[in-house]
Amino acid sequence: MLKIDDKITIKSWELSEQFIRASGPGGQNVNKTSSAVELRFEAERSPSLSEPVKKRLKKIAGAKWTKEGAIVLKCDETRHQVRNREIVLKRLKEMIKKSLVTPKRRLATRPTLASNRRRLTAKKNRADLKSNRARISTKNIPLD
Repeated sequence: MLKIDDKITIKSWELSEQFIRASGPGGQNVNKTSSAVELRFEAERSPSLSEPVKKRLKKIAGAKWTKEGAIVLKCDETRHQVRNREIVLKRLKEMIKKSLVTPKRRLATRPTLASNRRRLTAKKNRADLKSNRARISTKNIPLD
């Protein structure tokens, strides 16, 4: 059981972990021990999370969200199984906490009159600059 905040706790059946062989530092020991952790959280089926929270969580998880609606997190940062397990649980907890925050709705505003004038003046100056780059025709200029 994983406690996120006062209201939300993740049940143990929603989480499954698997210990796998890690890559990286550790020398020959890496080939013998399964110290990396792969945590799977069944987010789509979770009764602890509301639908809007699940949508935001899916967006936050990105590629870690599977087709079945689970989040798969891996950690092989340390050589210790227990430490890797703590790290991956902390990551999941942070991810869920981030999804609990509802984003502030954006209020549509009109640009100010002054900002519109500045934009149009800048466009005019840029257009003049570009028009001055045009080749000057030498056909109508008399040669003395």
